[in-house]
Amino acid sequence: MTETTIAEHALIGDLQTAALVTTDGSIDWFCAPRFDSASVFGALLDDERGGRFRVRPAGACASSQMYHPDTAVLITRFSGPDGIGEVVDFMPPCGDAPAKRHRIARLVRCVRGRMTFDVLVAPRFDYGRRPHRAMLVKNGAVFTAPGMSLVLHAVREPGDEQLAEARVEGEDVHLRIALDAGQVRGVVLETGADAPPREIGVAEFTALFESTVDWWRTWLARSSYRGRWREIVDRSAITLKLLTYAPTGGLVAAPTLGLPEQIGGERNWDYRYTWVRDASFSVSALLALGFAEEAARFGNWLGDRIREGDGGASGPLAVLYRVDGTSDLREERLAHWSGHRGSSPVRIGNAASGQLQLDIYGEALDSVFAADRAGFELPHQGWTALRAALDWLGDHWDQPEEGIWETRGGRKRFTYGRLMSWVAFDRAIRLADTHGRPAPVEDWTWQRDSIHSQILSRSWHRTRNAFVQHDTGDELDAALLRMPRTGFLPAKDPLWLSTLDAIKADLVTDSLVYRYDPVSSPDGLAGGEGTFSLCSFDYVDALTRAGRLEEARTAFEKMLTYANHVGLYAEEIAPTGEQLGNFPQAFTHLALIDAAVTLDAALDR
Repeated sequence: MTETTIAEHALIGDLQTAALVTTDGSIDWFCAPRFDSASVFGALLDDERGGRFRVRPAGACASSQMYHPDTAVLITRFSGPDGIGEVVDFMPPCGDAPAKRHRIARLVRCVRGRMTFDVLVAPRFDYGRRPHRAMLVKNGAVFTAPGMSLVLHAVREPGDEQLAEARVEGEDVHLRIALDAGQVRGVVLETGADAPPREIGVAEFTALFESTVDWWRTWLARSSYRGRWREIVDRSAITLKLLTYAPTGGLVAAPTLGLPEQIGGERNWDYRYTWVRDASFSVSALLALGFAEEAARFGNWLGDRIREGDGGASGPLAVLYRVDGTSDLREERLAHWSGHRGSSPVRIGNAASGQLQLDIYGEALDSVFAADRAGFELPHQGWTALRAALDWLGDHWDQPEEGIWETRGGRKRFTYGRLMSWVAFDRAIRLADTHGRPAPVEDWTWQRDSIHSQILSRSWHRTRNAFVQHDTGDELDAALLRMPRTGFLPAKDPLWLSTLDAIKADLVTDSLVYRYDPVSSPDGLAGGEGTFSLCSFDYVDALTRAGRLEEARTAFEKMLTYANHVGLYAEEIAPTGEQLGNFPQAFTHLALIDAAVTLDAALDR
């Protein structure tokens, strides 16, 4: 089993797929050609059978990691008895057309003294299920399997072959590169190559590095955020960009699968897809930072899904999709993989795609409304499809569902699903009124007001003095921390303030927030989980809106201490402070942005 923790990783990517790099220079997760493709390197989930691409010094060395400022270019520094060296990892951004060709560039530099780097290229195609052949050839190496291949290009200058040794062992290629201070060499691994390996000169490689740095800095310069937490907000923005599939604008929930919510437990899911909910939340975060183009791209993606209207059991919208908008997400298990630190089963696909989650309609309409206010009006065809979606919601909102947390313990009448159904009708009414769109406004108003009345009468628990998770129990739900954002009640309404206090008493532990209590509210799964970082940032937002700024700022600053060494967050945090769940998670980073922007504005006032 691998002993590398989830937090001991950084992320690089090219806007169509991504790779995780450990603090000791090993790429132990990479899928190609897309986020949701089969893995090429998967040691993150099985140290023996997963495969990896490692570059690190031959001897014992201490290591540290950082991002090249304002970029997604990663630097891993090694210091040992003979010198100091660096491995600089990046993936040149792809264009907006789907690409089969993806490059992982690994620049190796000796900073001081002398260092010898060992390079191991050990792919395991198709989640380790497809054998391959490795061959050394002129200027590099080739890895071939039925229907897929990789090429490894050498970065060197003519005549310096003596700097490197190479050999094949079984299915793997080993290189050894000896460098003196100031020397730079490296390798480029390419998927979908249409030519054999070639010699890449150091000057060409350096230019590729510089163009990648320039691309990221030019993109980030569009951000309008100048608040108190600029560094972590910028890193979150870059992370959201890395998780966006450029050809469609779809945002994946995370680039990984199978990372556990409890070490050794069964809560291990595949997150490499676009959830309507997560991606809709991203619209407000991106617009708040001035990234209108990214928000508009997702708006187009969402509009296509609404117009298709084939979400199956969940109505016109499916809960989640592949990045290309298809929804073939049959869940299966990789029985041959041991799982991250023994956490099994390892699942690919996601059965949540067949669930009924009513809240997605409110989140989708809220993002359309936010985009409209930013100047992106919905075209007539989109409005017609939206009306059809609301017709469906009007007939179905008052029924049990699986809810935002995708429980597998049976459907319930979740308050959050009702709340977001209220949002759907409310935002549609506002859009119709603002633009004079043809719409059954009277019917929508009746639906909206009926939902509002039902939440107040059925979801308000007199004994708990709070809104509860569903109308048949007294359990609390941190999803309701988003209630003041929706406008359902004023942020300082006594009903909401008492709910906030109840959530603080039951679900908050020193600024960290649990989604719900799986003991009192069984979700159909064994074991427990950590605190949910999205909810922790939502708690900051709710405190801010309630006017409790000192509490909000303290909670926010505490949450920042749980980021990993390069500012990234997984889905959850264990009682030990360890990061858990798929990594990095878009949900967490977009909630961080929302909380920072809201708190900044309140403190300025």
